[in-house]
Amino acid sequence: MNVPQHIGIIMDGNGRWAKKRGLPRIAGHRAGTDATRTIVRACGELGVKYLTIYVFSKENWGRPRTEVTLLMGLLVEMIRREVADLDKNNVRLHAIGDLERLPKATRAELENGIDHTKKNSGLNLILALSYGARAEIVMAAKAFATAALGRPALIEALDEKAFHAYLYTRDYPDPELIIRTGGENRLSNFLLYQAAYAEIYVTDTLWPDFTKNTLLAAIEDYNSRDRRFGKVKG
Repeated sequence: MNVPQHIGIIMDGNGRWAKKRGLPRIAGHRAGTDATRTIVRACGELGVKYLTIYVFSKENWGRPRTEVTLLMGLLVEMIRREVADLDKNNVRLHAIGDLERLPKATRAELENGIDHTKKNSGLNLILALSYGARAEIVMAAKAFATAALGRPALIEALDEKAFHAYLYTRDYPDPELIIRTGGENRLSNFLLYQAAYAEIYVTDTLWPDFTKNTLLAAIEDYNSRDRRFGKVKG
């Protein structure tokens, strides 16, 4: 089986999972962390090198303050609980997004997890936090414009590879497979620039119910695709 080097996951359905069971939304988010643990381990076992998971979007700041506060607290709890296991399994933690906007406690715990696992060489787990793809592209454009002031040669030399160096994902390859749970057929502002040639797999499975078998089904579907990148096969 050909395993994608980089998988991105839009983890959707926590709230609906809780609603179906008559539980508060935070119970769905908590159940979702169990699924995340399962999939991180599975990706490590399968030899995936990069896994980017959409944890909290820029738009999620518009949710009720109580839910946002609970989500930030849950993130602290998850990192604190999982960092030893990540380290044991040779997983290196990363984060992309507008991290300055995170609460101090959340950011401190995140930075601790990143530092604690920085020497690991297995799966790279990338948390997209306070992340929005359009905002990322605007940020990169501003950074390039600042660097290019008075440097016409730099402007002339700009190409896709050079622009990539200004993105949050500058150190990672583009995703080959993006999985969307919960049945919605959209990217929801996730890795728009990087997803140009990613294969997209949508499943009705809600994120808390996502298992290793669901992941394997997505990878099997990925292997059935004819990836021509705009060219003619053969």
